[in-house]
Amino acid sequence: MHLSAAGLNLLKQSEGFRTQTYLDIAGLATIGYGHRLIHPECYPNGITEAQAENILAWDLREAEQAVDRLVKVSLSQGQFDALVDFVFNLGAGRLAASTLLSDLNGGNYPAAAQQLLRWDHSGDREIPALKTRRAAEFQLWNAAPAQPAAA
Repeated sequence: MHLSAAGLNLLKQSEGFRTQTYLDIAGLATIGYGHRLIHPECYPNGITEAQAENILAWDLREAEQAVDRLVKVSLSQGQFDALVDFVFNLGAGRLAASTLLSDLNGGNYPAAAQQLLRWDHSGDREIPALKTRRAAEFQLWNAAPAQPAAA
């Protein structure tokens, strides 16, 4: 399974696009669509949107693979999209150690969806942008699957 257009739109809207390196809320060097720089990676002259799209494709592949590896139950497209956005934002390690994943792999989809909403803090501070992002993931999670057009 791959991230859908709806999932990609959420991710891009949540991350925003930046041509220059900046520090994210956790103080990590970031560029483009939320790409965290890992030493020795650097872009002293910034990047173009086309470069950011290429970097994002690699980052998304890693997030998709993490969801595929960690989740042991079947997912709807919306559930997959929500989890890929979650992993892109917070990392596979956070999903791996979460009650969200435990509930999900135990087959408790409603409890897992509720767990998404708990990840709206940085440290002990509630972050409005994270609250909004988690609510959007929750909506994707609960979206009805697309119905085929009537013939």
